[in-house]
Amino acid sequence: MLEPAPLIDALPWTGWAVAVLVALLVGFSKTALGGLGLIAAALMALVVPARDSTGAVLLLLVTGDLVAIWAYRKHADFRVIGRLLGPVIVGVALGAVFLGAVSDQVMRRTIGAILLVLLLLNLGRNRLRADSRTAAAGYGGLAGFTTMVANAGGPPMSLYLLATGFEKWRFLGTTAWFFFTVNVIKLPVAVGVGIVRADTVALWAVLAPVVLVGTWIGRKVVGRVDQRLFDRLVTVLVVVASLNLLLL
Repeated sequence: MLEPAPLIDALPWTGWAVAVLVALLVGFSKTALGGLGLIAAALMALVVPARDSTGAVLLLLVTGDLVAIWAYRKHADFRVIGRLLGPVIVGVALGAVFLGAVSDQVMRRTIGAILLVLLLLNLGRNRLRADSRTAAAGYGGLAGFTTMVANAGGPPMSLYLLATGFEKWRFLGTTAWFFFTVNVIKLPVAVGVGIVRADTVALWAVLAPVVLVGTWIGRKVVGRVDQRLFDRLVTVLVVVASLNLLLL
C-alpha cells in the first residue's frame, strides 16, 4: 500500500493560494487584529484535512507569536496574564473532557452561542475592573475551554480585555504574551496526538516567511488605527468568529 502524499505535494494551486492567505492572516492577526486568527483556521480547514489543519495552523500561530512578543514586549500586563493562566489550564482540562462527550458541530455551536451572549452582556454593562478575580476566572476558563475544543481562545480573551478597558498597545502586548504561552503549552500535546508531524512541519516551513510578511503589514496598519476604531474592529471580529462557529 502506498504511503499518502505529503501535504506539500497533495495541495493543488488553489489550495496553496488559500494556504498563503491563511499565513498572511495569521501574521496580521498577531500584530493587529487577533480575531482574524479564527477565520484563518477555518480557511485552512477547507484545503487541508482537519487534523493536519489544526497542527499546521498551530505552528503558524507560534511563528506569529514570536514576532508579536518582540514587537509589543514593552506593553504586556503580566499581572493579568498571571491571573488568567490558572483558569485557562482548568478550561483546557474541561474542554478535553467535553471533547469526548459531544460532536464537533455541537461543540462549535455551543461556543459560538456563549461568545455572542458574552458580547451582548459586555455591551450592556459598565467596564469590568481590571483586577476582578471573578472576571479573570470566568473569561480565562472560557478561553482555555474554547482554545482546546475549537482553537477559538481569541474571542473570549478579546472580550475580557475590552471589558477591562485596555488601550490598544496594552491589549496587543498582553494578548501576544498570553497566546504565546498557551500555544507553547499546546505544542507538545499536539505532537503527542499526532497533529504536528513531519508533514505539517514541512508545510509550516514553506508558509512561515509569509506569516512574517503578515506580521509586518499588521505592524504598519495598527499604528494608524485610533483606539475607538480598534475597539469596534475587535468587537466586529468577535461577532464574525462567533457566527462562524454557529453556522459551520
